[in-house]
Amino acid sequence: MKRFWNWVRRPAVLGTLFLGTLGIFVAMVGFSAALDYTNRTEFCISCHEMQTNYEEYKRSFHHKNISGVHVGCADCHVPKDFPAKYIAKIAASKDVLHHLLGTIDTPEKYEAQRLVMAKRVWRHMESRKSKNCRGCHDFESMELEEQSRRARRKHTEAVETGDHCISCHKGIVHKLPANYDG
Repeated sequence: MKRFWNWVRRPAVLGTLFLGTLGIFVAMVGFSAALDYTNRTEFCISCHEMQTNYEEYKRSFHHKNISGVHVGCADCHVPKDFPAKYIAKIAASKDVLHHLLGTIDTPEKYEAQRLVMAKRVWRHMESRKSKNCRGCHDFESMELEEQSRRARRKHTEAVETGDHCISCHKGIVHKLPANYDG
């Protein structure tokens, strides 16, 4: 053990350990900064394909509402917890490929793919039990008595059955696909 510590204390080894640690730290901070940058709505809509989504979003209560709460793309589409956030960002790299391939670069192509894209997002939300939604919309915090009779009944049923937001609230920000059968 003494030989090991003597070896570690050598200037070349200490320097290498220091530089390696510093390099890992800089890489982690840089990666985190890149994730934060790509989570901005301005980044999300920088591709013309996302203009359709953006126009729909701007007409929703998630963009502008009486309470002044503003939700961005990442609030709904990117998990906040580790490692789900990183997995989602890696999976989103397919969007760059589809941008380059021109898969949805016209309104007609976009509409033809809308159901496929929506189902992918809904599956992801279902698998996480609408966790991103529940960051803002929590059954425990809802004032059910202030809701309509139908909403109060549905939300009470959802709590009892373990249901969650996306089960009922598809098409709340982006319009439902024309060929969606509910």
